[in-house]
Amino acid sequence: MKKELVSFEGVHCANCSAPMQGEFCHECGQSIHTVLRPMHHMVEDTLDMVLHVDGRIVHTLPPLLYRPGFLTLEYFSGRRQRYVAPFRLMFVLCLMAFFVCHLAMDGVHFNEASVEASAGTGDFAKDLTPDAVRSHYEQKRKSADESTADTRQGEKAERKQLSVERDHANHRLSELGAAPIPSTTLDGWNGQSKKVRVSWLPASINDRINRSLSHAAENVKEMSSGGEASVEAQERVMSGVFAILPQTMFIVMPLFALLLKLVYVFKRRLYMEHLIVALHSHAFMFLVLLLGLLVGLLRSWLLPHAPWTDKPLLLALWALGLWVPVYLWLMQKRVYRQGWFMTTVKYLFVGWSYTWLISTALGIAILLGIAH
Repeated sequence: MKKELVSFEGVHCANCSAPMQGEFCHECGQSIHTVLRPMHHMVEDTLDMVLHVDGRIVHTLPPLLYRPGFLTLEYFSGRRQRYVAPFRLMFVLCLMAFFVCHLAMDGVHFNEASVEASAGTGDFAKDLTPDAVRSHYEQKRKSADESTADTRQGEKAERKQLSVERDHANHRLSELGAAPIPSTTLDGWNGQSKKVRVSWLPASINDRINRSLSHAAENVKEMSSGGEASVEAQERVMSGVFAILPQTMFIVMPLFALLLKLVYVFKRRLYMEHLIVALHSHAFMFLVLLLGLLVGLLRSWLLPHAPWTDKPLLLALWALGLWVPVYLWLMQKRVYRQGWFMTTVKYLFVGWSYTWLISTALGIAILLGIAH
């Protein structure tokens, strides 16, 4: 199909009035196309700008999945036009993988036993007034305080049971149109804790640290209390973790590239080349994670209706998991072009170092998520 020729004779730039010689002004760079267009054109332009959804994605994803090192070598050779840029590719796949992972985690029912136990009104169904419900709950709370065992496990069990009773009472109060019992009566948490003061930090940062510690303590207490409060705390922590993970990966990426730079210091490659290797490596891992999550969700959906699909889908998950280390090993061999022995030794060292790096990053993300 021949490309249609467009004449720009007599057309001037609306911004600087220079004669147009193409779709973009050679003086100021403004496009000849107007922004006053139908809404669907604006949506297409936005998707193209943010996700770069065009024919390049078709040329990028297949080799990214099954041709180790191909995209990196193409990029080094200068053949970049038909492929999605490494950073944009990694960024989009990272967001999509974490988004689907968050959806999958939301589908898991935390503490199902506690949720089922807290459904309904329990012993409070016979109470006809809000005052009767609160009095009934207060009796149960005092009884639990008196019967609490000396051991930590006994105290934890009593606290979980009291949380369930509080959920029953709140369901009954909701039916009666009354305000629920506040969670502070559940375990005596009063929001008071020892203040952390670092002398060389500004007061605003000290206050923020104390708020985070207070949130973390409250989330931990609620997660161990059982009932609906525990489920809400776990969902709150998971939301915090997934909100932090993308930023965490942007810190890990240059550190991983620096690790490659140190391991292959005698190859005399630029740091940017190692960064491109890191971007393509992580883009591949996020793509595998995304595919694995989709296959897992499909398996859980099909299993009740078509049990025969269980083994094929499970085999696909195992194949994806085993392909990751093999792919990264082959990619390292093809990009840096060393012998099999040296490649294997450096691959094992890089893998060991990266395991500690990513574990530390994930640990920090989880701690920050608990303080969410």
